[in-house]
Amino acid sequence: MAERRVTIGWAEGLHARPAAVFVKAVAATGVPITIAKPGGVPVNAASLLGLLGIGAQGGDEVVLASDADGADQALDRLAKLVTEGLDELPAAA
Repeated sequence: MAERRVTIGWAEGLHARPAAVFVKAVAATGVPITIAKPGGVPVNAASLLGLLGIGAQGGDEVVLASDADGADQALDRLAKLVTEGLDELPAAA
């Protein structure tokens, strides 16, 4: 299982607009990914309701994980999006 521990770079956390940006980015990877706070229950990262349910605030650490093909590249791109608080998924390398 590939995973990335990242700190949320959006000041407002994963709520409203940043959550929508993140969910759209996860869907764009085509890779099933989960997200959780450390020690928390993982939820489908492509689910807006699931994402909002973890209550992740700016500066919180979250764990992105997947065991699918292409997981490492997808997780690297999503980790960059989250830590830098970007408005769109970074281009693939």
